[in-house]
Amino acid sequence: MKKYYKIKLFTVLIFAGLLSACDLDINENPNSATSSVITPDLTFPAVVASTVYNQIYYGYAASAYFAGFQVPGSGVSGYGDQYTYNYTSSSVTGAWTYIFEGLRDYNTIIKKAEEDTKYALFGGISHILKAYSYQLLVDAYGDVPYSEALLGTDNYTPKYDKDSDVYQSLVAELDQAITIIKTNQDKVGDGVLALTGVNDPVFAGSLSKWIQFANNIKLRLLVRAQGSNIDSFVQDAFSKFSAEGFLKEDVFVDPGYNANSQQNPYWTLYHSSVAGVAPQSAQYFIPSKYVFSFYNGAKLTDNFRGALVYKGFPNTPSGRLADETNNPASTRAIWFIGTGTGTASSDAKGILKSRSAPAPLFFAANIYFLLAEAALTGHALDGDVKTNFEKGITASFAFLALSGTSTTLSNVSADVQTYLNDNAGNYLVNIDLADSNEKKLEAIITQKYIALNILDSNEAWNEFKRTAYPKISSGTDPIYTFVSIDSQSTHADGLPVRLVYPQSEYNLNGDNVPKITNAYSNPIFWDKD
Repeated sequence: MKKYYKIKLFTVLIFAGLLSACDLDINENPNSATSSVITPDLTFPAVVASTVYNQIYYGYAASAYFAGFQVPGSGVSGYGDQYTYNYTSSSVTGAWTYIFEGLRDYNTIIKKAEEDTKYALFGGISHILKAYSYQLLVDAYGDVPYSEALLGTDNYTPKYDKDSDVYQSLVAELDQAITIIKTNQDKVGDGVLALTGVNDPVFAGSLSKWIQFANNIKLRLLVRAQGSNIDSFVQDAFSKFSAEGFLKEDVFVDPGYNANSQQNPYWTLYHSSVAGVAPQSAQYFIPSKYVFSFYNGAKLTDNFRGALVYKGFPNTPSGRLADETNNPASTRAIWFIGTGTGTASSDAKGILKSRSAPAPLFFAANIYFLLAEAALTGHALDGDVKTNFEKGITASFAFLALSGTSTTLSNVSADVQTYLNDNAGNYLVNIDLADSNEKKLEAIITQKYIALNILDSNEAWNEFKRTAYPKISSGTDPIYTFVSIDSQSTHADGLPVRLVYPQSEYNLNGDNVPKITNAYSNPIFWDKD
C-alpha cells in the first residue's frame, strides 16, 4: 500500500511540474474544469515538495557561499559572482521566482478552502507554509509584495510592504492558521476532509504537530526580530503562543522520493541525477577551511560529526572562496560518506543519506537553539538556556547519525559526551564557561551554524547577518574568515547583506520595487549591521 501512495503522489508531482513549466496558475480561470479536478488534497503534496526544493536551491546557489560552507575547488571557473559578491538583478533570480510560484500555489489552496469548507484543514496548513516561505523571501530581500500580492489578474503591480510589517503579518497569519485547524479538527468526516498519509507528506495528518510547527515558525520570527524597530510587538507576541508548545523533532517531507523518477533534492544537487550523472557541485565543491576548523581541532574538535559530514575526514580537501591558487581539487561528492558512485552508490549516514530519503524542512536542533536564545533574552518558554543548548547539540548529532531513509533516531549520548569532554575548556561548547550573555549568544549561534552546515545554509547566513556569529576576523587566515579573497563588498565585514531584486520586477513593477543596486547595502530590518 505504501508503494501505491508514492506512485499516486508522484503523478501529482509530475502534473504540478507541467503546470509550473507552462506558467499556468490554477487560480486564474475559476470557470474551467481544471480547478474542480486539481483540488487541494491533490496539489498540496507537490507544493510542499517545491518548498523544500526552493529552500535548498537558494541555499546552494547563494547562502552556502555567503556562510562559508562551500567553495569551488581547483580547476573550476565561472564563479565570478560568488567570488566577488557582485550580485545583481540577474543573480540567483530563481530564489524570488520559485518562492513566489510556491506562494501562489499556497494562496490558491487557501482561497479554495475559503470557498469550500471541505478543504479547511488544507487552508490552515497552507497558511503555515505560506508564512514559512514568506520569511525565507523577506530574509533574503527585505521589502516584498504581501498585502497586494498573489491576486493574479486583479493586480499585476502590487505594492511592496516593509519587511518589518510583513514579519508582523506573518505572526498573525500563523495565529490564524492555528485557529483554523482548531476550529475544524473535530469536523473531520462531518463536512471537512481529513489530512492523511497520502495528502500530507509532512505529518501524515497529525494536526497537533502542524500546530506545534506553526509555533516553531512563529518563534523563529520573534527571535530574529528581537531588538529591531518592532521590538514592542515582539515582546508582546512572546506571551501569545498556542498551548500545544513546540515541535522538538526533525521535520521531514516525503512525497515519495525514489531512485527512479524524483529523488531527494539534496542528493540531486550534491551527488548525482537519477541517471547517475554528478553535477558540478559534486565534482568540484569543497568545504571552506573556516567551517572545517570547527571539526578538525583548529577551533573545536568534533570527530563524530566531522566523519559524518565530510568524505575522508580529517583529510578532506578544504580551501577559501576564490583562492584558485591554493585551493585543492575535490575528491568528488565531499558530503557523501557512503560507498560507490552514480546509481551504484550506497545509502549512508550524514548529509547525503539516500536518493529515496525524506528531505528535511526544519531541524530539531534549530528549535532547541531558538528556545535557548529565547530563554537567554528572558523568555523561558520551554526549558533554560543550557538545557536547550545541549539538546540542540544532541539533535544535530542524532540527525547526522540517521542512515538511509530512516527517521528513527539513534542513541548518540555517548558521542555527545565525548564532544563535550573534548571541548570542555571552550565556552562555545561548555556554555557554563560563557561569562556573559553575549558569549552565551555566540555559543548558541556557533553551534547552530555547525548544526546547519550545508543542510540549511539560508538559516545560517541569516543568523550570521543578525548576530555576526560565529566570529570572523578581519585578517587573511582562512581558518578565521570565510570572506572571499576577491570580495568587492563595501560592507564592513566584506560580505553581502541581501539579494538584489530580479530584473523582471524592475521591468514589470518598476514603480513599486525598491531601487536596490547592490548586495552590500540596505540590510534586512533585523540585521544589526
